[in-house]
Amino acid sequence: MPTTMNCRREFSGDTIVAEKLNHFEHEPSSPPQTEETRKRRILFTALGRTAVVTVFLYALVCISSLHRFVPHKVLVDNALRCTTSNLQHDLSFLKHAVPISNDEFLDRRDRLANALVQSKIDAFVLEPGYTSQYYANISQIDWEPWEPEERPFLMITQPQRVNGSVIANTTFLAPSFEVGRVKMLGIPSKGELDVIPWEEHEDPYAILYEQVFGGRNITVMIDEELRDYISRGLQGSGLRTVGVSQQVEEVRQIKSPAEVELLRAVNTGTVQGIRAMQPCLKEGLRERDLIHILDHAMKTIGFQDFFNIVLFDENAALPHGGFATGDKVLNKHTMILIDVGYHYLGYSSDVCRSFFMKPVQSSFHLPGLVSDVGAWWHDDREQVKDDSTKEDELEEKKKVWDVVLQAQSAAGSMFKTNNSCASVDLAARGVIDEAGYNGTFTHRVGHGIGIKAHESPYLNKANTGTLLKPGMTFTNEPGIYLEGKFGVRHEDIYLVTDGEPEVLSGKRARGPYDP
Repeated sequence: MPTTMNCRREFSGDTIVAEKLNHFEHEPSSPPQTEETRKRRILFTALGRTAVVTVFLYALVCISSLHRFVPHKVLVDNALRCTTSNLQHDLSFLKHAVPISNDEFLDRRDRLANALVQSKIDAFVLEPGYTSQYYANISQIDWEPWEPEERPFLMITQPQRVNGSVIANTTFLAPSFEVGRVKMLGIPSKGELDVIPWEEHEDPYAILYEQVFGGRNITVMIDEELRDYISRGLQGSGLRTVGVSQQVEEVRQIKSPAEVELLRAVNTGTVQGIRAMQPCLKEGLRERDLIHILDHAMKTIGFQDFFNIVLFDENAALPHGGFATGDKVLNKHTMILIDVGYHYLGYSSDVCRSFFMKPVQSSFHLPGLVSDVGAWWHDDREQVKDDSTKEDELEEKKKVWDVVLQAQSAAGSMFKTNNSCASVDLAARGVIDEAGYNGTFTHRVGHGIGIKAHESPYLNKANTGTLLKPGMTFTNEPGIYLEGKFGVRHEDIYLVTDGEPEVLSGKRARGPYDP
């Protein structure tokens, strides 16, 4: 039998349930959904979805814009570290390069003496410069790191017959107070260096005439590096001067095995530097940034900077650029032209590459979508053009790139013994003209290279008289330049041999994305 408390609980529960049922029975039913309400709900749903998409796109745009807010210095520093790391990965191109030996310097002077005999010239006179660097291992900077001075310091080489052979008899004329320094320069010599001093109150040319040439009215050879006032001083003392003969030119034109290895090292290394930098490049970098990045990386492997020309798009329509270059900004469709040279152990590189940044992956991925959305949203004035026009410009760049490579291949096949210098130029020019770009190849196809980046012989279409010989080294650098658009040039170093020519700058360019 239930207790009073239980009865109250049951009553209370039944009452509550009854009240709720009574409430539901008398609650008015919801009115039927009207057409206007349905449309309103569709509109709100669409607006909500649009808001979500807008927020998503805005987030993508913000992500794509992050590079715009990265400090420019950070962009440069990142590319610099990346380039240096890539370059340091493989330095095998340096392993066969060694300094020129003392014996080779002496042999050069003996070959010079024999060339003087063939030319029927009594002596060769030169002052510090590239020529003295070749024959005596002393450059103008070695002698006068401050600036060229007015006091003559001259090297005089005369042919001398000893036991039926012609050897070099070399004498130096120097200011008296500099004789000690001359002997400390490490100039290669078979014995003690022969130095004739002159006091500052004396006439150095009269001393040369009397003490070196014995007062004879002889003929001396001088090259283009000898300053005019020294040439006039020699003539005023009673000497006759002539320019460099072909026989003497060939002494430097024909490279020794050691020189070939030095040229191979410095030019291959320079190409490797460009290839190391390419994957590190990002949009927003400027022409001058690439110069800084590459120069810094090359110095870390012992190369000395020499020249570095970086040109983007229309700036490269002039082969060496103009005055207003350096600040053009890189983007993914920019045609980059880099013409650059460094020094290593006294020898020069001179190579050129034209290329694009590393391409974005063509398959769908979020970074690609981010980039595309960012470009669309920002509507950059420099980049946004009609799609078909942009594609046409890109295809034209690729077409020109291919034509120039074909021209370089045609010229390269002509680096064979007894071909003329003109034939090399004409081979490249023919390919470019046949492709419809007549008049856009505005310079010769190349030049000799060694201690100097530009040496004889020169490869132009009029130089039919100079024939190629084994041991000669040349640049091969055809180009096409379209004013207001862009320029493309490929440059590599070729060695003439008894057989097929050899490329001394490593791998030639393979494609516009693979320099």
